[in-house]
Amino acid sequence: MSGQSLLVPGELSPARSVPGNIRRPEYVGKPAPTPYTGPEVQTAETIEAMRIAGRIAAQAMEEAAKLIAPGVTTDELDRVAHAYMCDHGAYPSTLGYRGYPKSLCSSVNEVICHGIPDSTVLRDGDIVNLDVTAFIGGVHGDNNATYLCGEVDEESRLLVERTREALNRAIKAVKPGRQINIIGRVIESYAKRFGYGVVRDFTGHGINSSFHSGLIIPHYDSPHATTTIVPGMTFTIEPMLTLGTHEYDMWDDGWTVVTKDRKRTAQFEHTLVVTESGAEILTLP
Repeated sequence: MSGQSLLVPGELSPARSVPGNIRRPEYVGKPAPTPYTGPEVQTAETIEAMRIAGRIAAQAMEEAAKLIAPGVTTDELDRVAHAYMCDHGAYPSTLGYRGYPKSLCSSVNEVICHGIPDSTVLRDGDIVNLDVTAFIGGVHGDNNATYLCGEVDEESRLLVERTREALNRAIKAVKPGRQINIIGRVIESYAKRFGYGVVRDFTGHGINSSFHSGLIIPHYDSPHATTTIVPGMTFTIEPMLTLGTHEYDMWDDGWTVVTKDRKRTAQFEHTLVVTESGAEILTLP
């Protein structure tokens, strides 16, 4: 594995503004969102709105990812994604969610998820996860992907490639009538081939007008994930695989989650709607 030094927190830039004409999610300015009490199966109108939100989120992530290179700060990636979403009439869902200060999550190397963009400078050989969610038309679209920065060692490159494949396999496993735990079973069985850890405490989730609806999508074979998959359900799948343990520590910022053994980790995510025959990805650029 790469001999990069471990990450340390950088300096945060001031909060970015969002034009006043862009609709805010209800949780902005509040300590927590109002709990979702609606259905997990969405109307055709909601799903169509989610296609728009998902496409904007995917395109914003794509624009930010174009800048990934040694010498670029994670804050600059946040600036680009923020501007793209605002320019397209969308609110960056993470901005102000439970007090989160930025418009995307940037998780580098040993950071599992929820890394905060700051003055951290990307280095040759890093792997960088970007997690971008857009809110428009009253709904959210959520996606993430892990990118290579410069010349990345083979072990890390394979981890990224196989984590993407784990997501693809999980999406193919989504069928009406199956239980939610089929998703984690497929991911965990694939990851075990390579000796990878599968993060258990951070999961996929239901998503619609609510950023996190309360529906939980584990990425391991959980005996408790017995909800039946039905057409019209909308949720994310976002496996986090590690080169070592699935256990984690959290930085003092209350957000940044790192592997306990500080080995590298990768993640990929799409927002899906269940169809009569499988799943449609809503977060395609």
